[in-house]
Amino acid sequence: MTQNVLICGVGGQGTVLAAKVLSQAALSKGKQVLSAETIGMAQRGGSVTSHVRIGKEAYSPLIPAGRADIIIAFEAAEAVRNIAFLKKGGTVVVNKKIVQPTTASVMGKSFDSQKMLDYLKALKANVICVDAEKISADLGSAKAVNMILLGAASKTGLVSKAEILSALERLVKPEFLELNKRAVEEGVRSCR
Repeated sequence: MTQNVLICGVGGQGTVLAAKVLSQAALSKGKQVLSAETIGMAQRGGSVTSHVRIGKEAYSPLIPAGRADIIIAFEAAEAVRNIAFLKKGGTVVVNKKIVQPTTASVMGKSFDSQKMLDYLKALKANVICVDAEKISADLGSAKAVNMILLGAASKTGLVSKAEILSALERLVKPEFLELNKRAVEEGVRSCR
């Protein structure tokens, strides 16, 4: 059976690292993994999506529309933007935060995160909302959101917390390892 995970956010949030950690965790279980990133204008705060396909039935790294088992969204607007990828009955792990697009800010408009979260919940999907901004502030680093969300996603059974922690040891520089491990633990704890 193939598991399809779409990780989405904006440039600078750590979506690519999250995809690498998830891929490494699945590889450590002996699973076949295909992945691809679409980063476009990421350096300017644009959308970033990472496709991760785990299992022998994946023949392409890109997830077809309507086939993602899980969407891990680093902010609510990106979850809404990518919802067409989610299969019926799929799960969305979403950070409650909204990143205001530059165009909206320039035009004096704003996005309402609660409206977007309500929209996601109305889709009859399993929605796990995480206040990753608050948790990362408590940890003392805004750069922990990606691992907080991976920790929360581990509660779906995708990969275990232990597998994520092991993957971190292989991929993250030693000076950032403890922070990232604590972020995973807090992400798991946020889903209790």
